[in-house]
Amino acid sequence: DGHTDKIPINNEFFASNWELSVARAVSVVRFLNSLGIPGNRMAAAGFSKYYPIDPADTPEALRKNRRIEIKLTSQ
Repeated sequence: DGHTDKIPINNEFFASNWELSVARAVSVVRFLNSLGIPGNRMAAAGFSKYYPIDPADTPEALRKNRRIEIKLTSQ
């Protein structure tokens, strides 16, 4: 799962935090796939700013919220 901080982004690469969060997730899936993990065993999802682990406005909180979460499940 890809996540962002709450500061809106709009640049030549990402139109919004939604695109950024999805790109983060997809890049991890591609990396894991390059290591041999089958693509049908993974999924990428982006959640933008909507699930912060730290709601504060401090630089540290913003850093914490720019993250990837990997969830493992059994078959």
